[in-house]
Amino acid sequence: MYLPPEWPPEVRPPSVPDWETSAAAWLLDAVPPDYRAYEVLRRHPIALARMAGHHVGAAIEAARAGYRGAAVDLKGHLPPHAIEAVLDAYREEGPRLVRLSRSIAVVERALRGDLFTATMRHP
Repeated sequence: MYLPPEWPPEVRPPSVPDWETSAAAWLLDAVPPDYRAYEVLRRHPIALARMAGHHVGAAIEAARAGYRGAAVDLKGHLPPHAIEAVLDAYREEGPRLVRLSRSIAVVERALRGDLFTATMRHP
């Protein structure tokens, strides 16, 4: 079975019985711990995937806003090297969140029953 490159290695392929259990565990790791308290999210991985997608999307927007404003917001409160370190953290966290968002999206598609096929790309 083909899996897209965004497929998280922690999630078993949809061709494996009970793969949804690994998907739910991985999704729960992608959201705040408080989400574990909601039985509906543990019971319905599609709902969990949808909420995880929204949560991570909001985190991406927050990271972008934080990056844009960090130098101005922190000037006078942190030394320049610390501000640069904060910007470096945003530079690492932003792409990580985008990759996570893409992985959540493909897992959600699989939970909805979508099948993935490899496509040939022309150079």
